[in-house]
Amino acid sequence: MASLMETLIEVLEKENLEYENLLTLSMKKTTVIVSEDLDELAKITDEEQIIVSRINHLDRQRNEAVNDIANVLNKDVTKLKIVDLIKMLAARPEEQAKLAAVFDKLQLSVRSVKRVNEQNRELIQSALEMVQFNMNVLQSLKKAPETANYNRGAYNTGDVIGMSNKAFDAKQ
Repeated sequence: MASLMETLIEVLEKENLEYENLLTLSMKKTTVIVSEDLDELAKITDEEQIIVSRINHLDRQRNEAVNDIANVLNKDVTKLKIVDLIKMLAARPEEQAKLAAVFDKLQLSVRSVKRVNEQNRELIQSALEMVQFNMNVLQSLKKAPETANYNRGAYNTGDVIGMSNKAFDAKQ
């Protein structure tokens, strides 16, 4: 049982380290988004994918460790949480303190990553809205209102205000 707890604590520490690395990249991404450096943003996104892959691997290891602990304790795996394990370790205050400390650090790291990613999502959303606005302005320039000019047959000539199909001749 003790070695299973040590394994769980070790996996949680590694997972926390990866989340801290992800937090650093996410904060770096914020400045890159603001500066609109797409090449650097692509590099950061690639690095994030590598870290997320390592986090997923560690998450599987954590689940295996919790499953093993649940089997030893004869508890339902689906209902056993790390908080419950911390409470069960009251007889072993040293392990309890280690597990509680690493669990708290991990929760803090995850919340921080979530907060920064939400901020980045809002920045990207604002940038996309600005691009959409600019596209609409450019498209509306091509579609200026038409005049109400009619020819002798009572047909609209369809002249566009501010737009002329006649070329400017500088030699005249």
